[in-house]
Amino acid sequence: MKKIEAIIRPTKLEELKEALKEGQINGITISQVMGCGQQLGWSEYYRGNEVLIHFLPKVEIKIVVEDYKVNEVVKLIIDVTRTGEAGDGKIFISDISEVIRIRTGETGKEAL
Repeated sequence: MKKIEAIIRPTKLEELKEALKEGQINGITISQVMGCGQQLGWSEYYRGNEVLIHFLPKVEIKIVVEDYKVNEVVKLIIDVTRTGEAGDGKIFISDISEVIRIRTGETGKEAL
């Protein structure tokens, strides 16, 4: 099993949720996060002074899938969220050694 963590633009969240639903990908966790990468934030003016805002609002999505679904899910995320501009986000993939459903005690793929 693999955990896919994607950090994306907030404006792409609804479109991605719909695409995951259509692709029958269930069991996602969504968090609002702040971060910066190559965009390096932006500047605003407050009371006549320039203020640099280094952290931008982003959305983090976590999905745990069986190994054979990883490429499908990653392709879906990229296809839906890519704009071609800095700030599109990143995808991280890591191994999951075990999954346990608390309510039933099921483990492995049955717990997904």
